[in-house]
Amino acid sequence: MIGQAVKKSPPARKQKTCANPECATKFVPAKLGQKVCGWACGLAIAPANQEKARKALAQIERKEVRARKEKLKSRAEYAKEAQAVINRYVRLRDAHLGCISCDKPASWGGQWHCSHFRSVGAAPHIRFNLWNMHRACSICNNHLSGNIAGYRPRLIEKIGQTKVDWLESNHSVARHDIPYLKRIKAVFTKKCRRLEARIQCNAA
Repeated sequence: MIGQAVKKSPPARKQKTCANPECATKFVPAKLGQKVCGWACGLAIAPANQEKARKALAQIERKEVRARKEKLKSRAEYAKEAQAVINRYVRLRDAHLGCISCDKPASWGGQWHCSHFRSVGAAPHIRFNLWNMHRACSICNNHLSGNIAGYRPRLIEKIGQTKVDWLESNHSVARHDIPYLKRIKAVFTKKCRRLEARIQCNAA
């Protein structure tokens, strides 16, 4: 349009060589006064912050590695992680109780497991149901396949006949998706921390 000033584009910035001697990459600065190609090189050339820079870079690298691993993880791996956390919660929840399947008391010095009344293989849809999970000694859980003959009457005593009937008659189908498995892990990780803190407080 006649008489209207024409806006000129800003001049293109020239390429620079990164000031980090171990890099020396050619780059176009994003802002005036930029001497390095990125934040990593910026940290690397700060003499007073060498150790801080190394730790920061290592932390960022660990986060990137974890992020890459997360992307490659299968649903089965997420399920395994979620199961491990909720198993730990059950062992903490029942720490004051003996074995659900036999007469071993809470003071028994052996290894404690989280035992499923209905196994993960037989009833995967209730693998994370807390009515279905209780602390048991390793002998009953591993060597006696849960010792169900002893498990069932003690479970009825603990949670009631109605809940046991529900566990035994539940044949629904459930596919636990990855977001659900992530939530299970996150929620029960927090619950474990709270229970551990409470147990330590009571022991003090």
